[in-house]
Amino acid sequence: MIPESHVDILEAESYAHFATVGPDGLPHVTPVWVDHEDREHVLVNTARGRRKERNVRNNPKVGVSVLDPDDPYRYVSVRGEAELTEEGAREHIDELARRYFGVDEYPHHDEEEGARVIVKIPAENVATSG
Repeated sequence: MIPESHVDILEAESYAHFATVGPDGLPHVTPVWVDHEDREHVLVNTARGRRKERNVRNNPKVGVSVLDPDDPYRYVSVRGEAELTEEGAREHIDELARRYFGVDEYPHHDEEEGARVIVKIPAENVATSG
């Protein structure tokens, strides 16, 4: 589980670096919005068909590192085998948009052709600092 001492990082307007394995076997790292589910999973939201979603579908081994926006020496990092789900993904991206953009609804719904997807990373391999 994510330690109580570091859960605030995942509830702040923190940006994460999300690492997946690409089809060439090389890491693919992108900045993402981040969330958690009951301290048991780190959540990343993306659109179906994006590189990170395709990578997770192909190889679920991922990592995510999140810095405290107020103290870059304090962080939480999670590695594991992710699961994908579309259940609640549209509502979840709206929740993230409220936190990160201060708007009620994610502003790019109309621009996306596919469904939203939540990448759920189990908080079994957790490292923290600070």
